[in-house]
Amino acid sequence: KFESLSAFSPYYNTHEAEYDKCVKFESGLRPEVKHLIGFSEIRDFPTLVNKSRICDEDGRAKSNYFKAVNDNKRKGQDRGKPYGDKNKKGGEISGGRRKGGGFCFKCGEVGHKSFECPKREDKCFRCRRLGHRAYVCREKVVCFNCGEEGHKSPECKKPK
Repeated sequence: KFESLSAFSPYYNTHEAEYDKCVKFESGLRPEVKHLIGFSEIRDFPTLVNKSRICDEDGRAKSNYFKAVNDNKRKGQDRGKPYGDKNKKGGEISGGRRKGGGFCFKCGEVGHKSFECPKREDKCFRCRRLGHRAYVCREKVVCFNCGEEGHKSPECKKPK
């Protein structure tokens, strides 16, 4: 834009004004580009314009790259879970995410979430049977880890 506007100025159209034209062009650059270009003191106008354009494009590309990286980092965070469930059964954890599509709270299986559950009946997390939920279960407590009655998985002595 500077070049198209300077065409209307008789002073900047002379060869002697090359230095002043470069100084004036530099003064209109954005600070981050001016910082990179200013110290080199380029006084050939076409070279100055080209180097400024390259610095500007590189700066924008760098900015866009880091913005995209930060956006991707934010998307991967579980905002509701400040602590990782590293020892919980149900899929490996890789970078804070479970592999395999999640853990279903309806049937207790890994690979899908409750709203995607293919099973029509609820699964009891107390006795592991289909057809009812734990809050209405009449059975004794069953360990989800070993399958034995009388204790829950957090108190289980057997290895997972």
